[in-house]
Parts: sequence; C-alpha cells; structure tokens
Amino acid sequence: MCASARHLELRKLRVGFLGAGSIVEAILAGIINKELLSADQVLITNRSDDERLHKLATDYGVQTLRDKTQLIEQSDLLILAMKPKDAQEACLDLRGLVRPDQLVISVIAGVPTQAISEWLSVDCPIVRTMPNTSSAVGLSATGIAAGRFADEGHLALASCLFEAIGSVYAVPETELDIITGLSGSGPAYFYYFVEAMQGAGREAGLSSEMARELTIQTILGAAHMLRHTQEEPEILRRKVTSPGGTTQAGLEVLESFDVKHALTAAVLRAAERAKELGSQYR
Repeated sequence: MCASARHLELRKLRVGFLGAGSIVEAILAGIINKELLSADQVLITNRSDDERLHKLATDYGVQTLRDKTQLIEQSDLLILAMKPKDAQEACLDLRGLVRPDQLVISVIAGVPTQAISEWLSVDCPIVRTMPNTSSAVGLSATGIAAGRFADEGHLALASCLFEAIGSVYAVPETELDIITGLSGSGPAYFYYFVEAMQGAGREAGLSSEMARELTIQTILGAAHMLRHTQEEPEILRRKVTSPGGTTQAGLEVLESFDVKHALTAAVLRAAERAKELGSQYR
C-alpha cells in the first residue's frame, strides 16, 4: 500500500473525474472501499450521460455535477477519463479552467502528456496511466509515467491512488506503449486462451460449466505458482513436462503452430498500434 504520508495527503484533497466510464467506476470502488477517499471528496462529470452519473451517485455516494467549471474549481486533483477520440476536444474545452497547481492524471489510452499539456495550455503536473480491465476486481497492472512538470511527489500521489485497484509500476513515458501491448491488452490474450481451452473441454465431452471451472482454476493456480515460487516460467513448465507424457504431447502441438512466436508478435503489434494511435498527437 502507499505510504501513510501520501494516504494522509489524499485525505485532504478533492478529486474530480472528467468521464464516468467503467475505469472510473473501478477506481471509485477501489478508493472508497479501501477508504483512501471518502465519497464526499469525489466529484464526477461527463459529457452528456445523466443516467450514468445518477448510477455512480447512487452506488457510491459521490457528488455529480453537470457544470465542469464548478467541478474544476472545487477539485485539487483531476482525472481525465474520456475516450481517446474525444480527448483533444475535451481538453481544449478545459482551457483557462485548469490551474498550474492542480495535478492532472490521465487514463486516456495512447495520448502523450505533452499533447494534453498543449491542449490545456497550462504548465500543470500531468501523470499518464495505463491500467487494465482487471481493475474492476482490484487486480490491475497499472503503468504510470510522469510528464514534464510532474515530480516524484506527484508520481507517488498517483501511485497511491492507483494501488487501490491493483499493482502500480512507474516507468518512463516512452515505455507506456509496450505496457499497453503487454498488460493493457494482456487480459484479452488470456481470455482468448480460455475460449480455446473451454472449447476443447466441451468438444471432448465435458459440460460447459465443468470446462469453464477447470480452465479458470488451472489459470489461477498457474498464476499463483508464478507469483509465490518466484521461479521462471520455463522452469515451472519443465517441472510439469514429463518426457513422453501428456503435457509434452500438448506442448509439441503448440510448438508446431509456433504459438510462442504468435503471442510475442501479438504483444509487439498491440504496442506498435498504441504508438501509432499516440503519434497523431505528438
């Protein structure tokens, strides 16, 4: 967890969310359930979805506002959580409202801090983040990077906030694209494998429920082995691969399809795509 000093600092701040999508709800659930913030410290607005704002206010007790000017005036820390395609227009619309003393945290995929700074036209500290969808269950792997005017204190404050939804890794901003390809998009690769493994179980005669439960438990167990033994995956793989046995037979099929190369290519292509999307703002 974050240092107690940062925790106490957060307790003194009001946090304004611009955007009200699923990642915002995941962050809200984490910070309120872990008592990093109280509900009355949180303000939320979005572009037009009043029903969504009402739901968040009802579920979490936070304050929702339609007036973004009022939200920014009342907030010490701002979290930008709009869709990438709406980011430029939304930030330009905030010009003259954001103050140099406000910390801005972006969860907008692919958009560099320099672009946000130019759109806002203010030299405020900006921290860019890349959480993933596992934030919904408090298990996100979140990469964070400091922009030009953000210092170690700003980075630590952002880390404290995002530790409420999982693990946080501070990196140079240039590494956020590969983090996007690896952990940002990563859950989808595992879901893809689960689809295939469940399908194989059903094809071989298992019920859908049994195939699903066995697959999920197998992945959970493998993840815990990696975490708790601290052994390299190659070592763990060899330990369950007896010569001439069932596991070896299965792995030989994967190797015949060059699955390892395909996964590597998928991660690198996703990272490349993140870079392509961000390059239009550089």
